[in-house]
Amino acid sequence: MPSNALLRERGRFGRRVRLLVALPFIAAGLQSCAVPNPNADTHTGPYQAEIRRTALGIPHVKAGDWGSLGYGYGYVQAQDNLCTMADGFVTWRGERSRYFGADARPTAEATFEQPANLDADFFFRFIADDAAIARYRQSQTAEMRALIDGFVAGYNRYVGELARGDFPGAHAACRTSPWAGKISNADVYRRLYAANLAGGAVRFVTAIATAKPPAGAAAGPTPAAARRPERGDTHAGAEADLAFAAPLAHLGGHSGIGSNALAFGADATHSDSALLLANPHWFWNGPDRFYQAQLTIPGKLNVSGVSFLGVPLIVMGFNDNVAWAHTVSTAKRFGLFRLTLVPGSPTRYQVDGKTEAMTPTQVKVDVRAPDGSLHSVSRTLYRSRFGPLVNLGALSPALAWNGQQAFALRDINADNFRVFENFLEWNQASSLDDFIRIQKKNAALPWVNTLAIGRGDPRVWYADIGAVPDVPDELAQRCTPPVGKALAQTMPGVPFLDGSRSDCDWRTQPGAAQPRALPVAQMPSLLRRDYVGNFNGSYWLSNPAEPLTGYAQIIGATQTPQSLRTRLGHSIATQLQRDPQGVSADALGRAALDSRSMSALLFKRPVLDRVCGSGAVAQPHADAQADADSADKTADLREACKVLASWDDTASASAVGATLWDELWRRLLTIPPAQLYAVQFDPAQPLTTPLGIAADPAKLAAALRDAIAALHQAGIALAAPRSAALYIDRDAERIPLFGGCDAGGYFTAACAAHPFDARGYSMDVNPSGDTYLQIVSFAGDGDVLARTLLASSESDDAASPHYADATRDYAARRWLSVPFSEASIARDPALSVRTLSSSDAQAR
Repeated sequence: MPSNALLRERGRFGRRVRLLVALPFIAAGLQSCAVPNPNADTHTGPYQAEIRRTALGIPHVKAGDWGSLGYGYGYVQAQDNLCTMADGFVTWRGERSRYFGADARPTAEATFEQPANLDADFFFRFIADDAAIARYRQSQTAEMRALIDGFVAGYNRYVGELARGDFPGAHAACRTSPWAGKISNADVYRRLYAANLAGGAVRFVTAIATAKPPAGAAAGPTPAAARRPERGDTHAGAEADLAFAAPLAHLGGHSGIGSNALAFGADATHSDSALLLANPHWFWNGPDRFYQAQLTIPGKLNVSGVSFLGVPLIVMGFNDNVAWAHTVSTAKRFGLFRLTLVPGSPTRYQVDGKTEAMTPTQVKVDVRAPDGSLHSVSRTLYRSRFGPLVNLGALSPALAWNGQQAFALRDINADNFRVFENFLEWNQASSLDDFIRIQKKNAALPWVNTLAIGRGDPRVWYADIGAVPDVPDELAQRCTPPVGKALAQTMPGVPFLDGSRSDCDWRTQPGAAQPRALPVAQMPSLLRRDYVGNFNGSYWLSNPAEPLTGYAQIIGATQTPQSLRTRLGHSIATQLQRDPQGVSADALGRAALDSRSMSALLFKRPVLDRVCGSGAVAQPHADAQADADSADKTADLREACKVLASWDDTASASAVGATLWDELWRRLLTIPPAQLYAVQFDPAQPLTTPLGIAADPAKLAAALRDAIAALHQAGIALAAPRSAALYIDRDAERIPLFGGCDAGGYFTAACAAHPFDARGYSMDVNPSGDTYLQIVSFAGDGDVLARTLLASSESDDAASPHYADATRDYAARRWLSVPFSEASIARDPALSVRTLSSSDAQAR
């Protein structure tokens, strides 16, 4: 969903975290207004659901009760995506090594990235253990538990039908595999828990799974940067002593994960209805991909939108009365604590001078050897009062668990069991005011911003209200040890506190939805009649006319340079509002997909003036002149200048110059901003600065030569269209795509996480970008006007008719007027209807 960012690892440590912090059973009672009756969700009678599929295979699941709705929804998700879902359940169950070996990795990226199977297994078995899952289930309402139980029954029905030989040819990749079997409701709760922790603990999968005390009690001297300072000791130079291995910045490992969202109020639309764009940049494959559906219980629920696979409700979409969108939030949802260890005892630490013992947990994982035999591997992992111990030594030796110090991680969402209850309430919201009330009551969102509109309401809503650690700036400034200050360069805003002092713990204030979380009044929100927008930036400029300030830095930064995508998003909003007829759905849809590059719009001409003008091309770099092929290189520079000068600054499939520019711009971004830009960032003009190019022409020319060489090496001509580099293969069909990565300032996102080579920017390998898009408004006659695109299509199965159909529509920019009312569903030309009953399945 979404629109902001978080992390990656891949071969070196990098960025994952996932959390545990299993507070006592009583804490579960704090997560809901009342502890539900454990027998209240017992389903009586058979499950029965009507499944209607319309164009592009979108299922509209209709049932008379929560369990039956889940039954139908679990069935269709499995029918379309069994192999991906089964692979995910194996991961969350901690059984990857049992089926795929210890050293292999998941084939697709997800919020937990692609850790080695053995580390993933230890992490999930340790963090999402039986106690955590029991607390999660106990905290849910009867409706939610019934929905989940039905979902499991529907999923298992499809698995059973496949095992009996139904649907020949379907799911060839997994249909006979032992790991693609039936699931339990605990598997779904583990899946929900994994989603909870996507903004925190799962960014440290390997770090938690490999954390262990040093072999000896006095395992070497404490690095200078890790020495605990005396009071008043600033320990100058600590930052310089730390050489971090990798930045910890982005959800899913790269900045393509995030989103765009815009909501225009009545003052902008010049009509009685507000208008919403949801444009999450998310995974195109893997267990976190989106699945589009409509869920209906007459008189109780009628909602359309998307879920993550394995989630039994809608997490972003619309109902009869509200529509909402999400972008990834800049608020930090986890924190680190430096533990001062008892001398000679590396599993005991001090708090206020008193000793506490870490809690050891022996975790066992079954591992399949190359010969097919199974053996068990054990590790002892540790928890502290702050959370699980974490191995940060790969980031820097100063962060190693040694005889003097260790580090623990706490994720606020480890005890936030309100997340999907909040979505279930939103699915049924009756107005924008009701939607806002639900959000403020629960303060449950785990790592996203929210934008929303309501029927008959001229206002639009933005909020970063969710579960955020209560760490005010004063506490962070007072309690951050030197290693934490150094790590702030890598993880800005993440609280890294002194665990030896109880006065340095996260605060608990009256009115917070859960202990140690910020109260709602201290989180940003905004109601406007013109527009609000978020493009993975902080809350600060949700509307530039009314900047939001005064919030803790843990929520996000203000007065800082804005991303090119943020600048373009607000530029689009401004341009759309210039239409005297008001902002329209047509114009918004065109703007969302026009694939403009903000880096090119702002900086292409200044770069070309310095590289291609004034005879610069005629004077090659000294090293190039020494080469025998200097004449060819000069000719390449001239051709490159010509290509870029003629380029239309978009990354449409036919655009010539986009790929060359992107490779050039990536290299220019390695030049320090103070040297690159002619006008530096000015907080008073955050959407128009930095501006211009001041870099040395020789450096610019060298960067251009490198970009040219990269295209040559990849076998892509300088004048090749974008589609030569950006595409996806489906059933031996190459589908040309458009758009680009966050670094280039593309609002229209298509970004693959792999090196630029002979595949170009192929979206066949770890793709992310535009996924589910929706443009929604409300008609005066009570109808919902909704257009959608699902770039990845509904199914992961190459045998399905819905494996690539929506991808082709996305590539052609064909928006779907998605049927929502009973009448529109009934008249859809592609309509098919099936009634699914559990009694029928039992009779077979």
